[in-house]
Amino acid sequence: MSRTKAVLQILLALILFLVAVATLVNMALITMRTEDTDTISVVNTIIGQTVLIVCLVALGRIQLKKGLARYRDIDNSSAPQGSGGGNAENPRDKP
Repeated sequence: MSRTKAVLQILLALILFLVAVATLVNMALITMRTEDTDTISVVNTIIGQTVLIVCLVALGRIQLKKGLARYRDIDNSSAPQGSGGGNAENPRDKP
């Protein structure tokens, strides 16, 4: 279950990054219009999409870090523990 959650977080991060790129392309296409690039609605759209891109990238980065950390933690916890010697001492056990 935890591995599935990690993979879903990573996929969500990739989707957020793709949406941010699509928003950036949309913003570039809006600014390339020749008929009404100086109106206040175009300026408001550019400002709003800039804020949206920043938020999408930030959320994607958070989800990617959490997903990768969870995935790595699962891989590390499934690895065998210890050095294989069988009688490793705990430093806290010494008087």
